[in-house]
Amino acid sequence: MLADHINSLDWKQLRQALDDDGYVVTPKILTAADCRGLIALFDDDRHFRATIEMRRHGYGSGIYKYFRNPLPGPIQQLRQALYRQLADIANDWANRLDSEQTFPATLADFLDICHQHGQHRPTPLLFRYQQGDFNTLHQDTYGRVGFPFQVLTVLSRPGHDFTGGEFLLVTQKPRAQSIGEAVTLERGQLLIFPNQTRPLGGRRGHYRANVRHGVSRVRSGTRHTLGVIFHDAE
Repeated sequence: MLADHINSLDWKQLRQALDDDGYVVTPKILTAADCRGLIALFDDDRHFRATIEMRRHGYGSGIYKYFRNPLPGPIQQLRQALYRQLADIANDWANRLDSEQTFPATLADFLDICHQHGQHRPTPLLFRYQQGDFNTLHQDTYGRVGFPFQVLTVLSRPGHDFTGGEFLLVTQKPRAQSIGEAVTLERGQLLIFPNQTRPLGGRRGHYRANVRHGVSRVRSGTRHTLGVIFHDAE
């Protein structure tokens, strides 16, 4: 079970890495068969509520599709188990940033809050990037209610199915130059990262750093990626 794999991770270590580096890469959680099964969903529109051609909207180049409810089993398992582990970290970050927002212990209770604010549409999504495609730096906010973390996994094999396509994470400290990192994932690993802001320590306590993410240009082949976002959209 995916939930068992997620629950067995060293969350104390992962939490420290999120604090120190602003992101963390887990060991492989999805098997090769899991990844192939999710890729196979891309061409079956029965699973999706919307298809976005990125070039038309100025988001870069490539295609992504938002899943409809009910979510496929593996995605629902990932979303529920990851939320349960990340909710406490999210509350700690909110406290450091003097935010009044709090996050309940379960995804179901958090989604109830989203729905009370008119956010009913599921946000997990599947990307397909081909040669020359990329994703501009952005933040995934879909309404008044948001969860501070999201998760990404590459379903294709880097160096075999595609080259290029590194994940980009850029942190902007107040009154300072931005810090950029390129993250390469193996198929089935999970990347956990902040989707809007993160707390950074300073001489006067913690301050809010703005975070954006994107994908560098795919040089060859086809790159499929699953994104797990926890808040629903308006």
